[in-house]
Amino acid sequence: MSTRTPEHVSSASQPDDDAVNRAKQEIQALVQEVVALSKSEIEETDFFAALLEKSISALAAIGGVVWTLEEGQPFKLQYQVNLQQTGLAASQAAQMQHAKLLGSIAQRGEPLLIPPHSGAGEGPEDAGAANPTEYLLVVAPIKTDRGVDGLVEIFQRVGARPTTQRGYLRFLVQMCEIAGEYLKTRRLRHFVTKQSLWEQLENFTASVHTRLDSRQTAFTIANEGRRLIGCDRVTVVLRKGSSYVVEAISGQDTFDKRSNVVRMLRNLATVVVRSGEDLWYTGDTQNLAPQVEKAVNEYVDESHTKQIAVLPIREHDPHADDKTRDRKRENMLGAIIIEQLVDSRAPDGLMQRVDVVRRHSATALTNAQSHEGLFLLPLWRLIGQSRVLVTARNLPKTILASIAIVAAVLAMWLFPWDFNVTADGKLQPEVRANVFAAVDGRITDVLVTEGQAVKKGELLAKQRSSPLEDQRAQLEGEIAANEQDYRSKRAQEGSLDKARTPEADLYDLQSQISQIETKAIALQKQFEILREQESRLNITSPIDGNIVTPKVQELLRDRTVGPGTKIMEIADMTQDWELELKVPEAKMGHVRAQLRELHAQDPKAQLEVTFILATNPDIEDKLAGRVIYIAPTAEAEGEKGNLVTMTVAFNQEELAKLGPEGVATEQAIAALKEHLKVGADVKAKIRCGRKPIGYVWFHELWEFIQSRILFRM
Repeated sequence: MSTRTPEHVSSASQPDDDAVNRAKQEIQALVQEVVALSKSEIEETDFFAALLEKSISALAAIGGVVWTLEEGQPFKLQYQVNLQQTGLAASQAAQMQHAKLLGSIAQRGEPLLIPPHSGAGEGPEDAGAANPTEYLLVVAPIKTDRGVDGLVEIFQRVGARPTTQRGYLRFLVQMCEIAGEYLKTRRLRHFVTKQSLWEQLENFTASVHTRLDSRQTAFTIANEGRRLIGCDRVTVVLRKGSSYVVEAISGQDTFDKRSNVVRMLRNLATVVVRSGEDLWYTGDTQNLAPQVEKAVNEYVDESHTKQIAVLPIREHDPHADDKTRDRKRENMLGAIIIEQLVDSRAPDGLMQRVDVVRRHSATALTNAQSHEGLFLLPLWRLIGQSRVLVTARNLPKTILASIAIVAAVLAMWLFPWDFNVTADGKLQPEVRANVFAAVDGRITDVLVTEGQAVKKGELLAKQRSSPLEDQRAQLEGEIAANEQDYRSKRAQEGSLDKARTPEADLYDLQSQISQIETKAIALQKQFEILREQESRLNITSPIDGNIVTPKVQELLRDRTVGPGTKIMEIADMTQDWELELKVPEAKMGHVRAQLRELHAQDPKAQLEVTFILATNPDIEDKLAGRVIYIAPTAEAEGEKGNLVTMTVAFNQEELAKLGPEGVATEQAIAALKEHLKVGADVKAKIRCGRKPIGYVWFHELWEFIQSRILFRM
């Protein structure tokens, strides 16, 4: 039997010791890497992936799983390596046994080694719990101050000595302790971040509700909102009447509202707010409406922003909830615009922060605009801030001034005054007519000039129509060909021997001649219609009068017109003249009320009108007339709004007031008519009875209060 000396033993065991030391160093390095990861701000999924992969590498295992556990929830697979090799997915029963095994270990809170096809223990909580796989399960819990937050499960090959298996378990326990510290640190960091967010939110809400001024509130939303959201820039756009204005930009006390960037941003906000839908742009515009897509592309090309969100702000109604709120009818206050200029990645919790800023901004702006809309707000502020009026020395003066003001107010509502509705109009001859083109064509000759006197039926202009010329040439050719056929058939009929020609041939020839004659009649009717259309190329005057269209030669020469196109206007300036007034629809209530009052006394009564000409603005030259016609409907006329047309007749002798001597002779009036300008501007007043002098002066203000304030209450 051979024996070994101590030297032999020492030399033989040296390589094994070196391998063990190297393995320990590698494992220690892996542990240090996991420790370093646990102290960083790595995401939870990435941390558990690194922990599991390094644990499997250190233990030379085939795979493993990290399970996380939330209170009241089943185990969640966080990360796995080679789980499919265990065969758990192939059997439902195996999965149930494995799930109960994990639950038993989590309930105990202790690490455990489970051999293949064996249970976790013999306690009542271990019923049905077992390892259904062919591998040794090394399981350790991840513990925090809340208890067990998860499990790390390693699938190890069988056959290792018990001491080695216990080493597996000690190593895994150490890794789970590191994971527990990572979770506690991450939770603590989350609490700190949440506390900071609550402080920012408290500062924002306290600041945004401090003032009742829309402009100051907009600056607060822009600057404090940017800090809370964590974006690069916040812009506030407010509604001013029917338009929208960029009111505040974060980080800028002043900015040029006429610059391209600000102008395009305002246009983008206007389009989005009118659509009523939120806009979130991250680079893709395929699903946007065409007008929104155009505005977005223009702004992004100019500003080079990475991300932009345009969020309409609606008026806050504290009495409406999400179910009863009608979003389409809510009053739009403006919009909040959020931009990422450098980084296209959205900050954590962006949507929640944006929602908070938007909700509080809507409330603050609603309150500010409601406060600013108070009637005579500057006066109430002045009265509230002024205490000198009620001091003992000034109290008598204050009382006397108050009595004077009350007396003046009473006088304004007790003393009557003439109430008139003003309107603009035009002076027009009663007999006038518009000349229209009857057919398509180009005007070649204009035979009249502005102011020229013409007779009814007199030629005014000539047209030329290429389609009619082509039609004439075609018809003339068809008529000539038809006549040639007719003569040919008649000659053929005359050359036949009727006694010898079969009756069928004679009948066929006569039928052809009859068809040619019928066609000739039809062509002649077409030619008559063509001549009638050609006659319309000569444009004639419908009445006796004068050409009142200015620069008619320059306007019409070589101009292509179609049927119904207005060519010129003719007026008989020797006949009576009248007024054509345009009364705003909002003032028609006073007019109709006065008309009803007059008809109650006399059904034939008419409204009285006084007017002056823009060419004779002297108040002494005012003329009087009466309303003879009121249009039943109003017509929209651009920025002027809806206007109702009225026709006013007046005694032609009134025109004598415009003459130098004021003599109402027929010769003087006829001379004045010749010098009147068709369409001259007129300022007219429609007499609507007598009203209190205060109402006469301030009725428009009172109507505004009725429609804009009292009606909404």
